[in-house]
Amino acid sequence: MQVAIITGAGSGIGLATAKMLHGAGMAIVGVGRDQAKLDTLAAALDDPERFAALSVDVTEDDAPRRIVALALERFGRIDFLINNAGAGSPRPLHETDDATLDGFLDLMLRAPFRLCREAIVHMGDGCGIVNVTSTYAMIGGRRGGAYSAAKGGLTALTQHIACDYGPQGIRANCVAPGVTMTDMVRHRFEDETFKRVNVETTPFPRLGEVEDIASTIAFLCSPGAGFINGQTIVVDGGWTTTKYMSPRALTSKWIDPDPA
Repeated sequence: MQVAIITGAGSGIGLATAKMLHGAGMAIVGVGRDQAKLDTLAAALDDPERFAALSVDVTEDDAPRRIVALALERFGRIDFLINNAGAGSPRPLHETDDATLDGFLDLMLRAPFRLCREAIVHMGDGCGIVNVTSTYAMIGGRRGGAYSAAKGGLTALTQHIACDYGPQGIRANCVAPGVTMTDMVRHRFEDETFKRVNVETTPFPRLGEVEDIASTIAFLCSPGAGFINGQTIVVDGGWTTTKYMSPRALTSKWIDPDPA
């Protein structure tokens, strides 16, 4: 039985991934800050033999040791590590104070780095790491700031792991979601500008759902992805690559944002 550690497992992409990998027969170590959400996940899986949970902030100094220790104590092995925990609502460079910078880097670069370092010594041939990055790791993005910097750093870390540990049969890849309909994002569609930037420039006729990302992660943890290493799979409906504009966007009148 294979074992997967998933951070941010209590909601959104992490929750969907836990359910999908459990459905594929894996044991799940679900990590998150909210014990109530982890309890809900445990109830949904209804399989105490193949599920263990740890409520911990992944940025805490002892978090990697505790996470890995739980996986080994309960299941005796680690096959896959999915670094998914993250936060949104970034700000542009000139609006980002040091506390915000440190928070993004701590959660989405330092914490995955430290957890990879702790887990990889217990991994071997056939194992893999999937780091959830972002389209903003690919193109920078408006208002990306510290978020783009953290996710870009995570991409580079993934490529390093793929290079140095690939000879041991350990694969490392990224999944870069576009705007995905999670609770963290859903309220932002109340902002008409946010809505236009994402809806009117995505050629596919819908935005991403958590299952779109989870199924890509599950693929990278499957034998079918056995020769995929050091790559980023972008799941965004074509947003980053096509320069698409909807008929509405093409026919809208230009408005001077700062009329004289």
